[in-house]
Amino acid sequence: MPNYQGVWSLSEQYQNASGWPLAPIPPSSVGLFGGGQIDNGGLATTNSIEEIDIATTGNSTDFGDLTRATARPSAVGSTTRGIWAGGSQNVIDFVLFATSGNASDFGDLLNTPSGTASCSSSTRGIVAGGDVSGNTNVIQYIEMATAGNAQDFGDLTLARKEFCGFSSPTRGVFAGGDSGSIQNILDYITIASTGNATDFGDTSVACYNNAGAASSTRGVIQLAQDTSSYINTLEYVTIASTGNTTDFGDAVSTIANRGAVSNNTRGVFAAGSTFTGSTNLFNNIEYITIATTGNGTDFGDMLFTGRWRTGCSSGHGGLHS
Repeated sequence: MPNYQGVWSLSEQYQNASGWPLAPIPPSSVGLFGGGQIDNGGLATTNSIEEIDIATTGNSTDFGDLTRATARPSAVGSTTRGIWAGGSQNVIDFVLFATSGNASDFGDLLNTPSGTASCSSSTRGIVAGGDVSGNTNVIQYIEMATAGNAQDFGDLTLARKEFCGFSSPTRGVFAGGDSGSIQNILDYITIASTGNATDFGDTSVACYNNAGAASSTRGVIQLAQDTSSYINTLEYVTIASTGNTTDFGDAVSTIANRGAVSNNTRGVFAAGSTFTGSTNLFNNIEYITIATTGNGTDFGDMLFTGRWRTGCSSGHGGLHS
C-alpha cells in the first residue's frame, strides 16, 4: 500500500467511520535512508529503511528493511526505485518508492567496498571508490530499471574513500575524501558514457565524511571534517561548469557521516556522528533550499540515532531535465 501522509484527499469516494483517506506523498518527494550504524545499546548495524517527505518537515517513518544489516553502503534512485549497494559487501538491494516494504535482491557489485560515493541519472546508478582492503579508484554502474550485476565504468582521478557524490541528469560529481591524506578534490563523469573521471575543481578545504545533495543545476556539499576538526560549512558548485566551490552557508549541525537526499528544490541531511573520546551519534534532520544560499533549517528527527545512514530519493537533480 502507498505510504499515506497528512493531506486530505477528496478525489477518492470512500465512506467509512475513520473518515476520508489520506493522499500519498508526491512521487518526486520520497526520501529514504537505509542501513547505518545505530545506538541500540551498542554500536550495531541496522537493516532499517526510514522515509521522509522532502517537501514537508517532520520526523521520519518506518518504510521496511534491507535484505541485510550494513553500514556505509551507497544509495541511488530512479523515479521508481531506491537502491543500496555495498557496505563492505557486494550486495545490491532495491525497493519501490511507491510501496513501503522490504527490499529485494538486485544483483552484485564488482567488489566489496565501504565508504563509497554515489550518484545517478534517470537510468544509471553509479558507485565510486571506497575501501576494499585499501582505497580503490574503481567506478562501477548499474542500469536501475533492470536487476543485474554492476559493470565497470572507469576510474576516479584519485583512489579514495569517505567522500560524497551528486548529479545532474548528465554529470556526476564527487567531492573530497580520504586517500591516505584528506583531499579537497572535485572530479566528474558523464553518466551516460563510460570512462575515467576528469578534474572539476576544489572545495575550500580538504574534507572527508561529507554529504552532497543536488538539483538539476547545483550541487551542495556539507563539508564535515577537515584535517583537524569537525566543520559545518556548506558550499556549492554549478554542475554544468567546472571550478572551485562557493560558500553557501552553514549547516545547523557540526557533525559528519550524514545521509543526504534531495528533490529539485530541497536538500536534506540526516543523522551522523562526532568523536570526542567516544563516538557520539545523532538523529537530527535538517534541510536547505538549493537554489538560494543560506543556513540549514531544522526538519525533524530520525527514528534511529546513528551514522552512515545513506539516502536516495525519487526526485533528485539527476532526474530533472
